[in-house]
Amino acid sequence: MSLKDQIQILVVDDMSTSRALIVQALESMGIANIHHAASGADAIGLLAAKPVHLVLSDYNMPGMDGIELLRALRGNAKTKGIGFILITGKADKEIVDSGKALGMNNFIKKPFGAPDLRACLEAVVGRL
Repeated sequence: MSLKDQIQILVVDDMSTSRALIVQALESMGIANIHHAASGADAIGLLAAKPVHLVLSDYNMPGMDGIELLRALRGNAKTKGIGFILITGKADKEIVDSGKALGMNNFIKKPFGAPDLRACLEAVVGRL
């Protein structure tokens, strides 16, 4: 079985259109096990029930932004080892530095295409 058949990915974004575009890009790469959540709180609930290998999270979300979600994941023994990629429309140094300090594995700036997303993913998990 190849990595893309085995890897479990959770996409977290409050915008349904953005979630759908990311899921579509992942599916175009042949990734089959994709889950999604509309908020950081929903993501935490899903991860408690079904762990994944990698979280792709938008930064700008109401309630709990992507950095706060990353902080919550890294602070929990069961989720601290999950890979994390931050998706942001504004890759401000402060945001990126905060993510790196918390153990973010990578980030990608919007807008991006499937080839950019693939390169970002492969930098974290290896060749798909």
